[in-house]
Formats: sequence, C-alpha cells, structure tokens
Amino acid sequence: MKHTRTDRTTGTPGPTRTARLLLAALTATALALLPAAPARADGIRARQWGNEAINAEQAWRTTKGEGVTVAVLDTGVDETHPDLAGSVLPGKDLIGFGARRGDRAWARHGTAMAGIIAGHGHGPGGGDGVIGVAPGVRILPVRVILEGADKARVRARQTRGGALAQGIRWAADQGADVINLSLGDDSESAHPEAAEDAAVQYALAKGAVVVASAGNGGEKGDRVSYPAAYPGVIAVTAVDRFGAHAPFSTSRWYATVSAPGVNVVIADPDRKYYEGWGTSAAAAFVSGAVALVRAAHPGLTPSQIKKLLADTARDGPEGGRDDDKGYGMVDPAAAIEAGAALRPADLKAAAAGYGREYFGPGPRREPEPEEPAGLVAPVTGGVGALLVVGAAVLWRGGRRTG
Repeated sequence: MKHTRTDRTTGTPGPTRTARLLLAALTATALALLPAAPARADGIRARQWGNEAINAEQAWRTTKGEGVTVAVLDTGVDETHPDLAGSVLPGKDLIGFGARRGDRAWARHGTAMAGIIAGHGHGPGGGDGVIGVAPGVRILPVRVILEGADKARVRARQTRGGALAQGIRWAADQGADVINLSLGDDSESAHPEAAEDAAVQYALAKGAVVVASAGNGGEKGDRVSYPAAYPGVIAVTAVDRFGAHAPFSTSRWYATVSAPGVNVVIADPDRKYYEGWGTSAAAAFVSGAVALVRAAHPGLTPSQIKKLLADTARDGPEGGRDDDKGYGMVDPAAAIEAGAALRPADLKAAAAGYGREYFGPGPRREPEPEEPAGLVAPVTGGVGALLVVGAAVLWRGGRRTG
C-alpha cells in the first residue's frame, strides 16, 4: 500500500529547540487516509506481525509486564481507549495548551505508542483490538509535544523551553521503570542539549531505562538524532516484516537494536485502527520488550538491560553490529532467559558519560543531492514524533466517546 512519506524534518532558522519540539510533533495527522474496506475487529490481530517477530508471546510465558510502569513522553494518551482502559495512570501536561479531548489533533501519536507498548485489547476475552508487547504494564503519559495538525503550533514559537528535559525528570521522579521517547530532532541544526543530556543521565541514575527512536532521516542524509544519540539511551532502528532495514530509518553509530517499524497496526482516539511506519513504532516495541525484562528481573540496571538486549538480539548483522540494525532484532524472551544469570549491578554505573563521538557528527558520509523543491510537502524541522500514518483505516470499533 502506498505510503505518503512526508515526515522528513528540515532545519529552520530562528525557532528554539523547544519550538521545534512543539511544532514538528506529528506530520501523520496532516495526511489523507486512503479508503479501504473495513476489516473485522478480530482481523486486527492477524495484521499485528510485530509481536510475533520479536518473540513477545514466548516472553509472556514468564511475564506480561505486571508491576512495571512505562512513561510515554509524547502528545498525550487517551486513557479511555478500550485497548488501554485501566492501564493508564494520571499523567502530566508540560505543554499546557493546544488540542483537547474531542479534537482531532489530540493524543493520536501518544495513544498509538501506548497501544504498541501496553494494549490489552477489548471485547470478550480481550480478543478484539490491539495487543501490546507488554499488556500488563501501566502507562504514565507525559505530554511534551504537540500533534503536527494542532492549530496551537504557531503559539508554540513563544513558549519557554525545556519540556522534554522536564518530562524525563518528572517521569523518573514518579518511579517510571522505562521512559519511551518516540520522538527526535534530526534537523540540520540538531545538537546535544545540556539540559536534555542531564535529564537522561538523571533518569538512568534513578534506574529508569531510556528508549528512543533512531530517527526517520535514512533517505535524507542520516543526520544524527537526539535524544537517541545521548549516552545510555537504547536507540532503535526500524525493520520490515522480513527483517530488512527500513530505508527511512536513520543509520548511525548509536543504533542499539532494531524492531518492527513498517506497516504497524496502531490504535487511535477516534476508535479506528490504522497502519503506520516510523522509528517511533520501533522504539515503542523495544520499550515494551524492556518492560518484560524489567518485570522478570527488576534488580537489573539500565546499563545491564541495554547490554542484555544487545547480547541477545536475533538476526544480527555480519560482524555483530552495524549502523542499520544495531546488534539485531530485539528478543525479550531471549533477554529474560539470559538475564537470569545476571546479578544486579551498582546503580551508580547506570549513568553513561559522554564519549568524544557524541559531540561530533559521527562517521562522515558522502553528501547526497538535495531533492528539487516542491516534490515533498514542507514540514517544520526539529524534535517531533517519528511515526507516519500512511495507510488505510483498518477497522472502526464503535462510536467515539469523550
């Protein structure tokens, strides 16, 4: 099915990092949905290839993530969605304006990510809707970006900075076990931000595992994306159902593991289901995988879990690692098994110091020719959600509530 790929970010002069963070949230909402025949509700599960690809069901023999909290720093989460009801904790809105419940530009991306991580389905026996990687976890929503179609995005230029860094620290203080960052800044002006780096290190030192999207700039120069490139972060690239590297997925030195990121079924506040692509989805799959490992081995530190995922990844590239897939496809079942042999390490070792590579552009690449102006719909550059809804409505579950 044809995907309209318009979530490439480009640098823009003037706006601060936070302005870019707020303005470039989700280009997916600006795309037209392609018409398709409605699918049966139980047909949604048949389209969910991602859980099988990462061996999630095998991991469920040990745990489904009970007792673990995953913070989703995003555009908000619809806690009333049938696939998430009862699993979403009271959260924090660090934006304070923009779309609200009932608006189309409200909580779409965040709800999609939460569904991938913690969806438990609905209906008799929970057999309808989406099932997440870790359906037993709790979701802690933290609103740090606006949807791309939010009419308040112009006002975002005038807000003070720091929402992402504040959100990371707040989530860590609330006891989040995992922090999912399905967002990134891979604009031409992207660079390490001291406040964000400090927030990541703060969260790691408190025991929270930080997972981020590697970036969707694979066809636009593979620019370094933050927060994925900060030390200690588990950076996730995207692969398709055949395990092949997705062309849009950024390839850089910081790639840790790969996960499904093409034709991924996602839930939406409008009670419909869509397919989307992006490293946002891949990061959510890995956050779910980390939650399963955390539930099975709660004493392991973030650095231990990161290494465990790398050591147990499947279908690793020749040589053991490359920039396309990191160490290979994440496998929570294998990580849980291998984790049984580990002893908890000193949490003080969780925070990762900067290496010199984090202050540079990474390995040099040959410059690529720029696309002629007018061929791609213009989007604002900067930190934004990295999922594009470029496919059909798969099924509508019933009338929207709220």
